[in-house]
Amino acid sequence: MCLLSPESSLNGVPITAEPHHHLALQNAYTRVFQVEVAPNTATLLHRHDHDFLYVTVGPAEIENDIQGKAPVHAKMADGQVLFVAGGFSHIARNLSQRPFRNVTVELLRPAGSGQAEGGERGVELGEGAVTDIVFDNAAVRATEIRLSPGGKLPARHLRPHIMVAVTTLNLRSELQGQQKELHLKPGDISWGAAGMTGVAVNIASAPATLVEIEFK
Repeated sequence: MCLLSPESSLNGVPITAEPHHHLALQNAYTRVFQVEVAPNTATLLHRHDHDFLYVTVGPAEIENDIQGKAPVHAKMADGQVLFVAGGFSHIARNLSQRPFRNVTVELLRPAGSGQAEGGERGVELGEGAVTDIVFDNAAVRATEIRLSPGGKLPARHLRPHIMVAVTTLNLRSELQGQQKELHLKPGDISWGAAGMTGVAVNIASAPATLVEIEFK
């Protein structure tokens, strides 16, 4: 995705004032927005002042009009995760006949000087759980997790994190000796603190997919 040069002045409204971006969570690590743009409509020109990840919810076809750049046409798959460096203003135009939905996760803490950690893809964990590290840098790691019905995922949360539901999630978690159920719709999020250990079980009769984003 192209960015404006540092000398360019950024126009447009703040992301918090863009009506298609709905603030769902804010803390010291992140601001999370649930975004929905109706078919054949567009956002206002708005600013992205921070680096961010976004997770698409459903397939999408958009035109990305970055201030000072030529429009870019993009198609995205359901659950696709992309990292974008901040410091630009743009308009997102939905070119499809379905709503364009995503979860935008801003990174509010500096990345520091640490190196990105390596990771394997398609790793089988526990019973009926597969994980793919889809993005990893000095600030954040994003992992796609797929659980078969009854699948069990060992939960070792060494860092604060959020879960983004790609499909409907019906999970039973057994963390720190406490058991509870979590029910999320596609595009819903759930925040988790660091230091949580245990297991998560897909209690639904259908496979489940989520993206876990850890803040370093």
